[in-house]
Amino acid sequence: MDVLINVFVALHIIGIAALLGGFLTRMKAMGEGTARFGPAMLHGALTMLVTGVALVGLNQADDQTVNNVKIGVKLAILVVILGLVYVKRDEERVDKAVFGAVGGLTMANIFIATLWT
Repeated sequence: MDVLINVFVALHIIGIAALLGGFLTRMKAMGEGTARFGPAMLHGALTMLVTGVALVGLNQADDQTVNNVKIGVKLAILVVILGLVYVKRDEERVDKAVFGAVGGLTMANIFIATLWT
């Protein structure tokens, strides 16, 4: 079970890397007002959602304790990110505030995952 959990953790990290990487590579465009959400950002957020749900299930099946409040907060943030990216994915230009919010929420999710014990 540990190997399977570790595989899903790795896939979860790949998802967040795609989402945050997409944001960071378009920060210059955000400053110019021409930023847009790329497919990697949407797919990264979806990967995070699927692997996160799988990780919660696998950890509970392995009789490990799961902090449901932490998971709920992370899920709520991810749903907001996913909603923003999905709704604005086809627009030529995304407002700076919306684009910055996705980056900020992504970083908040990372800090919650690593610092909330």
